[in-house]
Amino acid sequence: MSNSLLTIDMITRKSLEILENNLVITRNCNRAYDDSFAVEGAKIGSTLRIRLPDRALVTDGAALQVQDDNEQYTTLTVSSQKHIGINFTSAELTMQLDDFAERVLKPRISQLASSIDNDVANAYKSIYSSVGTPGTTPSTSLVLLQGNQKMNEYASPMSNRYATVNPAANANLVEGMKGFFNPSGTISRQFKNGMMGEGVLGYDEVNMSQSIVTHTTGSRSTSDTILVNGAISTQGSTTLALDGGTTSATINQGDVFTIAGVFAVNPQTRQTTGSLQQFVCTATSTASSGAWATVSVSPAMYTAGNALATIDAFPADNAVITFTGAASTAYPQNLLYQKDAITFATADLLLPQGVDMASRQVHNGISMRIVRQYDINNDRMPCRIDVLYGYSVIRPQMAVRMWG
Repeated sequence: MSNSLLTIDMITRKSLEILENNLVITRNCNRAYDDSFAVEGAKIGSTLRIRLPDRALVTDGAALQVQDDNEQYTTLTVSSQKHIGINFTSAELTMQLDDFAERVLKPRISQLASSIDNDVANAYKSIYSSVGTPGTTPSTSLVLLQGNQKMNEYASPMSNRYATVNPAANANLVEGMKGFFNPSGTISRQFKNGMMGEGVLGYDEVNMSQSIVTHTTGSRSTSDTILVNGAISTQGSTTLALDGGTTSATINQGDVFTIAGVFAVNPQTRQTTGSLQQFVCTATSTASSGAWATVSVSPAMYTAGNALATIDAFPADNAVITFTGAASTAYPQNLLYQKDAITFATADLLLPQGVDMASRQVHNGISMRIVRQYDINNDRMPCRIDVLYGYSVIRPQMAVRMWG
């Protein structure tokens, strides 16, 4: 294009393109619910109620056994507004769009994308399935296959599966599996860009992101034998009482553990998978005299006779709790997930009046706003680029944490 004056709409569209291209985790999330937030002047805290698939029991014999609807709901809240400030002059508006994007927009917007991805990476705190050895960087095909195994056991769709790993895991996986692939195209991509690429071991894409976060486990001592304090007998229970800890030890939100004798079940057949059910703590809990009166957990505990079955039997009193990872230790939380596990939505921010420039654009479910104003006090032209969004793990059974 010629060096005619760039318009704010052109700049916003280009900025949105750069943002999308730099998103990694968020790019592969479900964004099917975005239209519900496409409202002029959306406010922080707006919520959307999302209906989950109905589940029912299959019955034997000729006699009809009608079951009531058992629909489950979750909510998605638009509660995060991120922006990045930028200055560009009128002279820069006479540049070609690609030059303007390269010099002015890309350095800033890539940081905005990384910040959003880093936020969405905290979805791990709601995911209970995990694979890998804490403290050991993944380096073989086995850990990726085990992630697929977990998703298969929970009846996740085979398509649209993604793996996002940190730089250390990416390097180890590429090196560890470089000789396993027959397709020349896959080998070529790995050699040229040092990335795993597409269509690998059942994943549509295995990508790398610097935005993968680490999880620091609670201070509960690994030398203590932590036990269930009181048997569970209520369908849908989401809390446990534990004892055997040390003084005021903590169990952090995101900690993962298993309970002796409590096995996971397939949601379709309700038969045991042969693996102990993994639970994630959904809130940080501090012990009093070595006991935790209420530890909030996910998934909710339903036995095999219930349509929402997650376990084959309720936890017994004094059943041993085994936590994943050492106490008070930070571990990277790489993510393996089916697209519908995590939902991401953006909202249309208000376009202010009486400013120098203002534009809002939406593409592929992402809404971005750019506003520029003249600062008469300092003789400057400050500009801000904003995204208002929310995310939620609506189907945690379709996602897996891969410890590093």
